Amino acid sequence: MAAQATPIPRQAWSVLIVSTWAFTVCFMVWMMFGVIGIPIKQQLGLNATEFGLLTATPVLTGSLVRVPLGIWTDKYGGRIVMAVLMAVTVPAIWLMAYATEFWHFLVIGLFVGLAGGSFSVGTPYVARWFPPNRRGMAMGVYGAGNSGAAVNKFVAPALVVAFGWTMVPQVYAAIMAGTVVLFWLFSASDPDHLVPSSTRFVDQLKMLKDPKVLKYCQYYSIVFGGYVALALWMVQYYVGEYGLDIRVAALLAAAFSLPGGVLRAIGGVLSDRYGAHRVTWWVLWVSWICLFLLSYPQTQFTILTVDGPKTFHIGLNVYLFTLLMFVLGIAWAFGKASVFKYIGDDYPHNIGTVSGIVGLAGGLGGFVLPIMFGALMDLTGIRSSAFMLMYGVVWVSLIWMYWTEVRRTEVMGDKAPPSPLAALR
Repeated sequence: MAAQATPIPRQAWSVLIVSTWAFTVCFMVWMMFGVIGIPIKQQLGLNATEFGLLTATPVLTGSLVRVPLGIWTDKYGGRIVMAVLMAVTVPAIWLMAYATEFWHFLVIGLFVGLAGGSFSVGTPYVARWFPPNRRGMAMGVYGAGNSGAAVNKFVAPALVVAFGWTMVPQVYAAIMAGTVVLFWLFSASDPDHLVPSSTRFVDQLKMLKDPKVLKYCQYYSIVFGGYVALALWMVQYYVGEYGLDIRVAALLAAAFSLPGGVLRAIGGVLSDRYGAHRVTWWVLWVSWICLFLLSYPQTQFTILTVDGPKTFHIGLNVYLFTLLMFVLGIAWAFGKASVFKYIGDDYPHNIGTVSGIVGLAGGLGGFVLPIMFGALMDLTGIRSSAFMLMYGVVWVSLIWMYWTEVRRTEVMGDKAPPSPLAALR
């Protein structure tokens, strides 16, 4: 009870607010191709697989740098690492407006993608400003910066229609530069938060041998990797499947991206109260149901009746589709927070390293999945094959979680032995 009564310093709230804003801008930049990729696809005549590669390229870099960034945050502090990271991306964002060939976009996209690594910097940075019983909330609020994906869907289409797609990277570069200044003015450093260590990078990667870390990587590859992949994929999905204008498509796609980011803070609070295990379990089940329904392709079939052949149509209309995506976004928002609640509870002295590894897995999911979405669509011609793939991935996680956690916990009933996580609630 004493920990709950301890007041949180004003400086901690300042760090949390400005870090969340910085992460929102970074995520907005990271998801830029989800909108401008559509006119670029038309300009270059790309197929679905090439479009998937285009949108996923920034995600690759943002994923690969997460582990070293998490380690450097533990060692040097989040303030300096975050500021340098954002500053480095500004020239690359600006140069994107001058790209003309497919390989130009891929190469520049790799540098723009560094912005995605900001998650592994900010998560341990803000977590250490708060007591253990409030870390789920703090990491959830910071993680709400994922809503930058929705902000991108509001801002980028308006700029594309009014000025052309080349205006988007120019405006985003200016916003990022301003954010660097704002972040430096209102953030702070605490020497007590540093983790002095002579451990080598290779030694830190030995965390991958921990079965729990691998399991959290699998969970996060769904709730974050799937979120990133679908946030990049949804605008063109609406345009192709329902024939919508890019502005309307982006607005409806934001019904998935916005709750998937903003409500992460609520997921953190729920994880603090009920435990990461219980929240994650129900998140996976809700995801399973939504993805099962989303997987069903638009279908027409004809049957012979006594009055002659009759044709029927089965498929989700745009309203039901958007509603299911909205529910899925909420579930994954809670799941992103609950996975990092696991990390904060199990690895309090190594949050940076473990969050970097788990974030890497989630980011790689966000890189691989759009390419697989495109390849499946080119192969089958079925747009909903993207959801079929995600449905299968969720099945794997549900089975894994059942055998490693659920059978031993109170989720399965009163006869089960007590959960070691119960003490966290």
